Amino acid sequence: MLRKIKDYFTHEDRKIRDNRWIFLSMLIGAICSLIASFVLSNEAIALAKDPNAILSCSINIILNCAKVGLSPSASLFGFPNSFLGMMAEPVVITVAVAGLAGVKFPRAFMFVAQIFYTAGLVFAYWLLSQSYFVIGALCPWCLLVTATTTFVWFAITRYNIRERNLYLTKEASERAHRFIERDYDKVVLFSIIVLIVVAIIAKYGTALFA
Repeated sequence: MLRKIKDYFTHEDRKIRDNRWIFLSMLIGAICSLIASFVLSNEAIALAKDPNAILSCSINIILNCAKVGLSPSASLFGFPNSFLGMMAEPVVITVAVAGLAGVKFPRAFMFVAQIFYTAGLVFAYWLLSQSYFVIGALCPWCLLVTATTTFVWFAITRYNIRERNLYLTKEASERAHRFIERDYDKVVLFSIIVLIVVAIIAKYGTALFA
C-alpha cells in the first residue's frame, strides 16, 4: 500500500507528478480550512448566546478569538464569515479528490473556480488586515484559514497556468508558464508567509506569548 502511494506521488512524468502534489496540497489545505471554519462557526454561536463567553482560542489580549469574533468585520454579510468556509471548502475538497483520481476538469469550470478562489483570497487578506490594523487582536483559527487559503490559491493557480485555463493571451500564457516551471511561484508563496509572520512578530512581539 505504501509502495503504491509512493509510486503515485513520484511518477516519472513531471507534469503528472506535480499536478498530483497540487491536488494533494489543495485537499490538505481545504480540510484544514473546513476544520477551522467549523470551530469558528461554533464559537460564533457561543458568542451570539453570550458575548462574554470565554473561548478556547482566547489565549491572551493579542491572540483573542472573542475580540475578533465580536467585531463587525466578523459578520460582514449578516452572518458569521466562517459559514462561507463551511459552504466553500467541501467544494474544494471534492475538486481535489477528483483531481487526485485523474479527472480532467473543463477549462471554463477551472477558470470560474480561479475567480471565486481569488475572491476568497482577497477576502481572507482583508479580514487579516482588519485584525492587524483595526481590531488589534488575532484569531489563531483565522490565521490558519488565511494560510491555507493562500496555499490553495497558489496550488490552483499553478494548475490553471499549466493547463492554460485562464484565457490569457498567448504571450502572457507563455510568460506565466515559464514562471511556474522555474518554481518562482513557490518563492512568492513562501515569501508571503514569511512576511506575514515577520509583520505579526514585529508589531506584537512578546505580547503574543504573554
